[in-house]
Amino acid sequence: MKFIGVVRDFFLIPERTRHAAFAVLKYIGPGLLVTVGFIDPGNWAANVAAGSQYGYTLLWMVTLSTLMLILLQHNAAHLGIATGLCLSEVATKHLPPVVSRTILGSAVLASISTALAEVLGGAIALQMLFHLPLKIGAVLTAGLILVFIFTSSYKRIERVIIGFVSLIGFSFLIEIIFVRPDWHAAAVGWVLPQIPLGSIAIIMSVLGAVVMPHNIFLHSEIIQSREWHTKGKKTIQHRLRFEFTDTLFSMLVGFCINSAMIIVAAGVFFKNHIVVTELAQAKAMLEPMLGPAAAIIFAIALLFAGVASSITAGMAGGSIFAGIFGEPYDIKDKHSRVGVLATIIGALIVIFFIGDPFRGLVVSQIVLSVQLPYTIFLLIALTSSRKVMGVYANRLSTKIMLGAVASVVTVLNVLLLIDIIRSFTVH
Repeated sequence: MKFIGVVRDFFLIPERTRHAAFAVLKYIGPGLLVTVGFIDPGNWAANVAAGSQYGYTLLWMVTLSTLMLILLQHNAAHLGIATGLCLSEVATKHLPPVVSRTILGSAVLASISTALAEVLGGAIALQMLFHLPLKIGAVLTAGLILVFIFTSSYKRIERVIIGFVSLIGFSFLIEIIFVRPDWHAAAVGWVLPQIPLGSIAIIMSVLGAVVMPHNIFLHSEIIQSREWHTKGKKTIQHRLRFEFTDTLFSMLVGFCINSAMIIVAAGVFFKNHIVVTELAQAKAMLEPMLGPAAAIIFAIALLFAGVASSITAGMAGGSIFAGIFGEPYDIKDKHSRVGVLATIIGALIVIFFIGDPFRGLVVSQIVLSVQLPYTIFLLIALTSSRKVMGVYANRLSTKIMLGAVASVVTVLNVLLLIDIIRSFTVH
């Protein structure tokens, strides 16, 4: 009876209000393509390590990283809507060729590095589920990704990604039901920053790597593909408002899923004094503690995350490469196709030629840590320029907030780079 009452009340809402509510849904999609980069296998590893070693204490990292991500991704989308160009095209148009090509070439390498970790994540999931050798799993994952990208339009890929993100979220909802976490401890962890002894490396890993170069390029590309800039100032302002709703909603979805990873690890591993450093180890330990269903759900969700995030990495690589030639992303165009193939096949080749997956992941994170500051400061410089953005250039308050975020991310990535190089030499 309560459900019937809710439905009745909904239809009693004025028609104009209902239409406004449904109108928002039309703009949900681009942000979710970016969200999968926020829940890729690299984030899984960091979150599981954080939860297993420090319980709910480091949940504040997810809160802070989400706030930083909202600011930067909104700024990237802002550029796409206002100019009708993606970040790569704008850089090519407004910067000297030697500068733009150097930065954009490094961004393509960063996309390959990102895809390396994500294809590897999919392969690890296939190994968990079907006991496939890692390299065979990587080939299957890469093949599936290329089929998706080369046979699907933006709209179809958006729907696929939304489906994947929904399934990942649903999987962790089930895991949380199994775990029965301490919600009071989680609530404190989300809002109270604490730095336990020995946790600096994990904090740097989560906060420093959550903002990824390819996602910034991809968001500006996806949003400008809808060509809102051609429909006048009023339409641009209208879309900017709804875009922020999309970005905010999508980043909050990422916040919930990343939080769920830490909560599950805290409720299972930390509670039982088990330190987990690898995803395969996490799946193996879940089975005896929560049963085979929980372990299988964990592996399936990881597979969805690996495939979905690899698709967006490939699209980003295609967008960046096409932008070097002053072109938008179009999978039917040769420059976009070359960029996609270079990203996914390049990642696969690295997996085959680096025998130790750990070393491959370390190398990929080094490339990301070195490149990310260039992408962030490129974005801020272009979106703050009235020559590029016109009346939509960043205000002083926005510049200050973006500058603060850029400084924090840069410092964290420098520290993360130093820590990674040390671990690389040890191994």
